[in-house]
Amino acid sequence: MPDTSSDTVDFGFSTIARAQKSQRVRDVFNSVARRYDVMNDLMSLGVHRLWKREFVGMMDPRPHRTLLDLAGGTGDISFQWRQRGGGPVILTDINEQMLGVGRGRAEQRGLIDGIAFAVADAETLPLADASVDRVSIAFGLRNCTNKERVLSEALRVLKPGGRFFCLEFSKLQIAVAAPLYERWSFAALPAIGAVVANDRESYQYLAESIRMFPDQETLATMMRDAGFARVSYRNLTGGIAAIHAGWRI
Repeated sequence: MPDTSSDTVDFGFSTIARAQKSQRVRDVFNSVARRYDVMNDLMSLGVHRLWKREFVGMMDPRPHRTLLDLAGGTGDISFQWRQRGGGPVILTDINEQMLGVGRGRAEQRGLIDGIAFAVADAETLPLADASVDRVSIAFGLRNCTNKERVLSEALRVLKPGGRFFCLEFSKLQIAVAAPLYERWSFAALPAIGAVVANDRESYQYLAESIRMFPDQETLATMMRDAGFARVSYRNLTGGIAAIHAGWRI
């Protein structure tokens, strides 16, 4: 379990002052914002598109349900929610450049109606208690400084009967594939990042941040400790990623 009382926190495999992490993460995503879809394709070999489809399906979009999309970045989850019949969306991200990419994509695709955009920190949400039906965060929780606070805030803004969903890289469950996955993450991915985006360091951090993220059972325990009920998770592609879900009762 992470030590939230410490003055230091992980930044990939490095340890930095807790107060510095938000800015360091912001710098990474400022660098990769315009290449964010390419980054996800590289990190997941393109499978993230299937994972997101399953993720949104599990959220059960309905016209009367409001979605808060945390760390929503370029808008993939929000767009699918709306296209599959979901109600209004509040798409948030702490990074203004990422949010700008999302807004531009929404305008190009004719999806701007029904989506509100807000620069917001998932650890201190500017929303009223019990105000949304669904809260989602896809590939964003591992970059947050205080993950417990994010979970607490998600629970606070959910209506009773609402649900929280997290899609995140997780712990591979197929031991025989682990060496190949390690070589891809720590040798191939940063090298490709250097060529594609001229940014080896950001891709190195992103690979390291996956390894530092809590495994499936640990995150499930964190969600229960935050107050979520009926917590469950589903492994994707052998545990390379996982979808966690919990209810506010």
